[in-house]
Amino acid sequence: MNREEKKNAVQDLKERFQKASITILADYKGLKVNEMNELRQKLLKTSAKLQVVKNTLARLAIEGTEMKPLQEHFKGTIAVVTSEGDPVSPTKALIDFGKDREVPAVKAGFMSGEIMDHAKVEALSKLPSREEMLAKLLGSMQAPAQNMVNVFAAIPRQLVTVLAAIRDQKQA
Repeated sequence: MNREEKKNAVQDLKERFQKASITILADYKGLKVNEMNELRQKLLKTSAKLQVVKNTLARLAIEGTEMKPLQEHFKGTIAVVTSEGDPVSPTKALIDFGKDREVPAVKAGFMSGEIMDHAKVEALSKLPSREEMLAKLLGSMQAPAQNMVNVFAAIPRQLVTVLAAIRDQKQA
């Protein structure tokens, strides 16, 4: 990489970090190429991007940003996972992928101005995804209306039942 390419790479990384709702650093040492590609595909389904970065370029990219405390985590073999959307889905995909293999090991994460350790990232992965939360919200919003419809439908149904009982009683 020449100087200009490095400068462009740093600028691209800086833009990615600034746009990301969540950034996760993972140590990918021990992953085979096909496993890395499988992980990339899983993360792409969640609108997240995995990129292996040079530590020095990543440190330069976060220089002067609120992510600066992450600099100490850029050591060894680091893959950066960023997502501009829902932060739970990519975290879930990364943690689930790592359960079987013990790799990639999550080193740190950054979300909403806060550095997260492995435990916090894992706790985030256990939360319901955005879609699940929206579905629950919609169900909660529909429940009162559905209950009201059931109550209003029960009144004529009970009236018909009472009238049928009176009719049966008079016929007997």
